[in-house]
Amino acid sequence: MDTKLKSDIAESAVLTRLLKEGFRVLKPVGDRLPYDLALDMGKKLFKIQVKSAWGKDGIYNVDSRRTKTNRRKMLRSRYAEDDFDFAVLYIEDLGIFYVMPRNVFDSYKSGIRIVEKITRQRTPRSGKYREAWDLLKRAA
Repeated sequence: MDTKLKSDIAESAVLTRLLKEGFRVLKPVGDRLPYDLALDMGKKLFKIQVKSAWGKDGIYNVDSRRTKTNRRKMLRSRYAEDDFDFAVLYIEDLGIFYVMPRNVFDSYKSGIRIVEKITRQRTPRSGKYREAWDLLKRAA
């Protein structure tokens, strides 16, 4: 499966979940904006960046950078502070979502590790954002 199809699947899953959570979801046309979805919260709009996780054996990764590709190379850069308000990370294999405020997402320099298996190690910092839909509701 190519990365564009994987991102389309993640975006559709996040959109569906947001609707089930009772949010009013807006979808921009095209891929030119630095966010994938928006939420109409009455007097505010929240921009949502959707990221798809990859991995195996209960350990998943998400790139916290913007990726642009052309025919010859892949270009990565940091997101700007006003590009989006929240990131929603999706693990397709498990149907699990992580909801992170932009400042938390941006605090990861290049990648986010998500651990979905029981280990003796401490829970990663990302753990408290698992299914944290209440963060969106409280932000309104």
